[in-house]
Amino acid sequence: MNARTTSKTDETNDGYDAVVVGGGAAGLSAALIMGRSRLRTLVVDAGEPRNAPAAHMHGVLSRDGESPAAYLETGRSELAAYGVDVRKGRVTAAAPDGEDGFVVSLEDGTRVGARRLVVATGLVDELPRIDGVARRWGRDVVHCPYCHGWEVRDLPLGVIAHPAMPAHQALMVSRWSRDVTLFLHTVDELPARDAELLDAAGVTVVTGTVTGLAVEDDALTGVRLADGRTVPRSVVFVGAERLAPRDGVLRQLGAKLRTTPFGEFVAVDETGRTSVPGVWAAGNVTGPQEQVVNAVSRGYRAGVAISNELLLADLEEVVVRRAAS
Repeated sequence: MNARTTSKTDETNDGYDAVVVGGGAAGLSAALIMGRSRLRTLVVDAGEPRNAPAAHMHGVLSRDGESPAAYLETGRSELAAYGVDVRKGRVTAAAPDGEDGFVVSLEDGTRVGARRLVVATGLVDELPRIDGVARRWGRDVVHCPYCHGWEVRDLPLGVIAHPAMPAHQALMVSRWSRDVTLFLHTVDELPARDAELLDAAGVTVVTGTVTGLAVEDDALTGVRLADGRTVPRSVVFVGAERLAPRDGVLRQLGAKLRTTPFGEFVAVDETGRTSVPGVWAAGNVTGPQEQVVNAVSRGYRAGVAISNELLLADLEEVVVRRAAS
């Protein structure tokens, strides 16, 4: 079946079956499935993937250790075989077109029509304001032991406590090294159970506010404390102070949110369908644990769901038209 256009809503005379907002792993995966389903698909990519600071990604079967940038470039090249358009830019707004689709506005003034939307815009890690953390982020300051643990195994590791879950990350990290130090930083006191578990894991607990990181010859060497001490460490794990989903388009459209231990995220069903008819979301915009492999899966599910929905909508339209003739 040929893709139907919606040029009546589009000043550039381009109408699409689906517009994907965001060109990371989730967005490209959804676009791949929709392109293979013969849906006219556009990906609008602002080029701001969450894992951009990392030199390598891990835990992705057959792509372990590959550069995130190279992975996305490969994905974009695969989309071309199925006629998917990829456009560099930023979506500033999306609104219902008054029928069964949407008008999508880009920062450069372009507007395109879309029958369905996939929002895969990811999130931003808002890091603790500790000197050196942002500069070393993705190198020897990291956040996910499943992403980075193997590469830093058996090194002297530090963990800066997160107030919401002060012991959790240090306990996870202890699987990869016997030399783990938890810096309580702004945490005044640990719950008794946390203290017991940390002791069982052999984690050293250091009190006092962290003021910065010590770096020599472009390598992290220690963690500096307000009392003047520097504790030698080779790698530091830090959780974001706040996880900020790039969900402006979803909020504009009135999508329902859900409250999680990490903040508010858009509510979706198992296919990524939001509360707004015709709108799906996939990847880190839906939650912080959608690493690359999970994001690809979520994008795939969204793409399949949209393909099925549009097929049935088109067939229903044929049935109605025949009945009226």
